[in-house]
Amino acid sequence: MSRQVYINGQLFPQEEATISVFDHGLLYGDGVFEGLRAYGGKIFRLEQHVRRLYESAKAICLEIPLSETEMCQAHNETIAANDIQDGYIRSIVTRGAGTLGLDPNRCSNPQVIIIADAITLYPDELYEKGLEIITASTIRNHPAALSPRIKSLNYLNNILAKMEGLQAGCIEALMLNHKGEIAECTGDNIFLVRDGVLMTPPMDAGILGGVTRDAVVELAAEAGIEVQKVTLTRHDLFIADECFLTGTAAEVIPVVKVDDRTIGSGKPGPVTLDLKERFHKLTRS
Repeated sequence: MSRQVYINGQLFPQEEATISVFDHGLLYGDGVFEGLRAYGGKIFRLEQHVRRLYESAKAICLEIPLSETEMCQAHNETIAANDIQDGYIRSIVTRGAGTLGLDPNRCSNPQVIIIADAITLYPDELYEKGLEIITASTIRNHPAALSPRIKSLNYLNNILAKMEGLQAGCIEALMLNHKGEIAECTGDNIFLVRDGVLMTPPMDAGILGGVTRDAVVELAAEAGIEVQKVTLTRHDLFIADECFLTGTAAEVIPVVKVDDRTIGSGKPGPVTLDLKERFHKLTRS
């Protein structure tokens, strides 16, 4: 079915949803985006996602021509127009049309785009048996070059790592930072479990702070599970009892093998399964 796409306050059939070829979002990846999930016709943690969108925009001096409240309303209008109950929403803000030069001051009219559609998750089998991933040779962007906390339209860094994973027969790949520490995967945050303690890299490891990551940390605390945000290396991963990934699209998915090395028992562990179920209840409650 044809979807209705929100562009600057109007809804267009997807076939008519267009922006200028001179838009710096297209020419240079000059813009920001968010990925959100809807459950039962309601967007999960909409305000947190919108706040992160505005923080990313502010970091690149991109002024969004809507208030955060108006942006939230636009998201709700878009899923309603598309009759989305359980689905995925992509919100994008570009710098707008400019010249073929780099100068952002020559751009005008930032474009606000919201797309809502069905979501394709990992196959059910992978949630039951767990993922196998590899460590990519492509590292996360150096924080002095481009802050990993900016969710920008320039995702080539992640795409190159994703390609490495796919070429190795894995649909996700682990990325290290410039110091060789664990950062995150191409589209998901990572958690380890060791001796009942839940561990995840801190923000200064070069990660994008995930909304699902934050929710899982909260759920773990409520369940009485100790949570540590600490520097991690592949050594910590190889000796972990459990490993799982979190993300808007992925939710909570177990990892049972990394670089052909089995993690723990080689099956999704009890902490992973407990948090996976708790997150499922949280989003569907």
